[in-house]
Amino acid sequence: MTRGDLLNGAYNRCGEVCAEYAKTFYLGTLLMTPERRRAVWAIYVWCRRTDELVDGPNASHITPKALDRWEQKLNDLFEGRPYDMYDAALSDTVSKYPVDIQPFKDMIKGMRMDLKKSRYKNFDELYLYCYYVAGTVGLMSVPVMGIAPESKASTESVYNAALALGIANQLTNILRDVGEDARRGRIYLPQDELAQAGLSDEDIFKGKVTDKWRSFMKGQIKRARMFFDEAEKGVAELSAASRWPVWASLLLYKQILDSIEVNDYDNFTKRAYVGKAKKFASLPIAYGRALMHGSSKLAEPSRS
Repeated sequence: MTRGDLLNGAYNRCGEVCAEYAKTFYLGTLLMTPERRRAVWAIYVWCRRTDELVDGPNASHITPKALDRWEQKLNDLFEGRPYDMYDAALSDTVSKYPVDIQPFKDMIKGMRMDLKKSRYKNFDELYLYCYYVAGTVGLMSVPVMGIAPESKASTESVYNAALALGIANQLTNILRDVGEDARRGRIYLPQDELAQAGLSDEDIFKGKVTDKWRSFMKGQIKRARMFFDEAEKGVAELSAASRWPVWASLLLYKQILDSIEVNDYDNFTKRAYVGKAKKFASLPIAYGRALMHGSSKLAEPSRS
């Protein structure tokens, strides 16, 4: 078996993992060019494996030293010394695209935070966590997606929009998974805002939908949508081949917030999701938006 065959197998396995664990995201990758799709699969799998260290079945045995070893493996694969087939796919990806190692290291910082922190005093703290575990994914992806040659936006502003998309996605995950996280003793919501709404940790653990909870959730959903709005400004600046899949992914993920509303803000016992019919209905809408390319004036994402 040639090196090329082994790499193809590694990339295909990454695609299978993506299809199994991130169905909405995977659908978006199918709209990408084959080379970009494979690269994004490799990045996704590394991120998932990193997350599994602190959220997976063996999470209780993970120590800071284990994360140190994981970070050393990251350094090795960036230097062309992959440890296994998944690392080989990512090592090949970073050799083909100008992907910076820092967002990967920052994600590991987020895992270190997750080991010792299960509450967030305010949105500034939560924002930092969201950056570490998801905003970084946006920064990892821009070099693969590519910026349109005709774009007049600054590179920094495009990266800021990608960062906003990662933050928006993570805030959406948090709002979708409130009940699931509570059963693990975790609350990824700003403590000061809960208190202002007249809610406590005990209310979260009881899992009852009240008027106070609905009002609180409306504010949290509004904030997540603001980050999606920031992210939308950057999609038009991406290379033509990347706009459709990124628009599709953005629109599909944004609909999870709609689903939370449809469920009357019950994210304790109901899991918000986007059905197949809605997913496929979003594709032509995303395609239409991708065709309406125009350079946007981008600003740094709001954190309010």
